[in-house]
Amino acid sequence: MSRQTRDFRFLLYLAESIVIIVGVAQISDYIRRRIFGGDLNKTLQDHDVKAHQKRLLQLSKIKDPEVLKKTIDELASSLDNEIGDVKEGIEGCIGNTPLIKIKSLSEATGCEILAKAEFLNGAGNSPKDRVALSIIEMAESKGLLVPHSGDTIYEGTVGSTGISLAAICRARGYKAHICMPNDMAVEKSDLLLKLGAEVERVRPAPIVDQNQFVNLARVRAASHTAGSDKPGRGLFADQFETEANWRAHFTGTGPEIYEQSGGRLDAFVSGAGTGGTISGVALHLKPKLPKLKVVLADPPGSGLYNRVKFGVMFDPKEREGTRRRHQVDTIVEGIGINRVTHNFDIGRELIDDAIRVTDNQALAMARWLVENDGIFVGSSSAVNCVAATKLAKQLGPGHRIVTLLCDSGARHLSKFWANKEVGGSENDVSLEAILAP
Repeated sequence: MSRQTRDFRFLLYLAESIVIIVGVAQISDYIRRRIFGGDLNKTLQDHDVKAHQKRLLQLSKIKDPEVLKKTIDELASSLDNEIGDVKEGIEGCIGNTPLIKIKSLSEATGCEILAKAEFLNGAGNSPKDRVALSIIEMAESKGLLVPHSGDTIYEGTVGSTGISLAAICRARGYKAHICMPNDMAVEKSDLLLKLGAEVERVRPAPIVDQNQFVNLARVRAASHTAGSDKPGRGLFADQFETEANWRAHFTGTGPEIYEQSGGRLDAFVSGAGTGGTISGVALHLKPKLPKLKVVLADPPGSGLYNRVKFGVMFDPKEREGTRRRHQVDTIVEGIGINRVTHNFDIGRELIDDAIRVTDNQALAMARWLVENDGIFVGSSSAVNCVAATKLAKQLGPGHRIVTLLCDSGARHLSKFWANKEVGGSENDVSLEAILAP
């Protein structure tokens, strides 16, 4: 740290002390957040800050809070131009995604329906970027991964976590081996291959089957480590059970939502596959906002809805002869499960309610978002938005609800979006029809 930077920070603290003494204590926090974004570890390096030092001292002479804020903003803008904001690799593009207002749903319900644009994460373009990076960093800290040694990460995934792992593995010198059900959208496995991952598509199977995709990934990792035919070691990512999953949202997604919403929200709505997102966010937000409603959005075939509502892990499609496939009987990918994972269970007591969303409702909502907001998303995002809108209708106007937009519809063209056309205004789908049982 340069001497000029140390001097500047001293003057910043001095200015904060002065404005507290003159009776505008709230400006102190404003200085800290506006100039450094709350991070006083930022450095000015060797930039000439004499002009800024002079202006900062002048703050002590300003008694009008509005004039003081304007002066601080001008100083912060000047500093932003000098310090810059260069990210370190693709990992630097993960997190701090914007919180956006979905205008059509907000206008239709009288509530503010806000969505965290998680598809803007820069590696795999989904919230799984956070999880993948957290898994890798935790493994590195324990000495379980060595870059450029042949170490390979194995994971069982329906697509998004695998894509995030494949991208970040490439950036950090590892290989990725992904096991996934063979009825997932083919563009996901195509993308994995383009990212250099090895992909195994296997038939859908229940978790008790040793050839189920998650179990197979675990076996592949152990075989790699035990064998001598491949360099390096195998690491099973274990996204469903690892602490790195929910912690990524506890330390990232949750705090970002709180900060971006100004701490003003009435409900958080999210689907659950591994359960890491809803648990991590709930664990961060609930202590700060005890009245917050945390609501699960659940697709057909998943047992989590009944787990939350009635304490029983059961879905009607579990009845003999009613299932078409062995996992979750829905066109929706990425959320819904028929077992309780560690990541879901750790936040289970903080989930207040659950809303069931049908495939037809999700399909109609996806089309609605394109036609009315220009938002093109995949199936889990559509489920989240249906549930958020249903909740808004239940709560009534004036509430603020936050949900997630997980990934782009471009990942779902061959399945969820197959044969779906988006029309003009004369073909617009009715929101009432979407929400109807």
